[in-house]
Amino acid sequence: MQSQSQGARTTKLLYTCAAALIVASCSGGVSAPPLTPLRSTSQTASRLARNAVGLGKILSSDDGQIFGFDIDRNGSDGALATSTNVETFDQNSGAILKTFPKSPPSGTSYNFDAIVTGDVGLVTREVTPKGSPFAKRFYDLMDPVKGGFIGKWTPPVKDIEVEAAGPNQTTGMTAIFAIELKKNDIPDLFESNVAKNEFGKVFHLNPRTFGVGNLPQVAQDTAINEAVIATSPDGGKVQGAAPINVLVDLKTGKQTQFTGLNNGEFGSGFVNGLAVDSSTGIAATTTELNAQVEFYNLAQQTGVAAQLPCTGDTSQGNSGAGIANDPVNGLFLVTDPSYCSGSHGSAIVVYDEKGDLVETITGFKFALGEPAPAINPSKRMGWAFGPAFNQLQQFFY
Repeated sequence: MQSQSQGARTTKLLYTCAAALIVASCSGGVSAPPLTPLRSTSQTASRLARNAVGLGKILSSDDGQIFGFDIDRNGSDGALATSTNVETFDQNSGAILKTFPKSPPSGTSYNFDAIVTGDVGLVTREVTPKGSPFAKRFYDLMDPVKGGFIGKWTPPVKDIEVEAAGPNQTTGMTAIFAIELKKNDIPDLFESNVAKNEFGKVFHLNPRTFGVGNLPQVAQDTAINEAVIATSPDGGKVQGAAPINVLVDLKTGKQTQFTGLNNGEFGSGFVNGLAVDSSTGIAATTTELNAQVEFYNLAQQTGVAAQLPCTGDTSQGNSGAGIANDPVNGLFLVTDPSYCSGSHGSAIVVYDEKGDLVETITGFKFALGEPAPAINPSKRMGWAFGPAFNQLQQFFY
């Protein structure tokens, strides 16, 4: 999936007694005091008629493996990319509506990065010159409703690969995390009004902390215009250092850092996924070595942890992966590639923002476990990658 399938992707102790944060195996709650959001929100939980919780339709592309997808959180359109084209689809029916370009130039392939504010899609176009093993990257804007390319996006740093964009369909400026391919993958962070091809300052991040070998996960707090980065400072070492959470002001580049939870005999290891609710200032992460989901109050720099169902704090093979946030209903949706040791295939495990288990949706067969699902909160519906590499799975929660 986009960068996820094509490449790697001061301190303050939160709690001195880690044991108080961990719940028993197969439990979704937390034993520590619940987090209290510091921000109020005008959004309220939806009370619309809901579809039954579970799986829906399967979308299949006839053009091969899907490399990135997203849906409009406020509409019915979606878009995806294969190696040869870009396709739009109806997120309700799963029907593919438009495919373009009809005749892609030789040596050209596509990755879908994100749908951003204004219902505009950002697409990476890779062009491999004849006789060269290295692709050049260009960025196109597309219309997920009408289909077709509508403009160019020209980042302020040459030859970058976008690793994360937002997610942000709310405000004009989207956080962009990228690496400079010809400069040893130096990590960069900047904000951009993608639809208008406008940019803020570029901040060159420390590669020892934010390099791709540490698998940094990036999200955006749109309420206070910050990027949120969660990463392992020592490459996910067993019994290694705790993860760190870094808040970066997208106007000034100022960084605020605090230490994450590091529970379990082997510690947390890599951070696999991250999502942020900008309306409450609550973030959630998944970690590799202990199969836990951590919930942080970003302003208070405090956190609690929940053990994924049917796991213990050394269940590395059953750890969670990508996370999506539903700010309307106050939920985090965690992809669990090997739910209950694979006895139920894959699952999406849904938590509230206090870390309490709300529901588990089973029956998935994720082709790749890394990507977060794309969701439409008002419909309590989403799409996830799989079961085959050319397919997306609809679900309701």
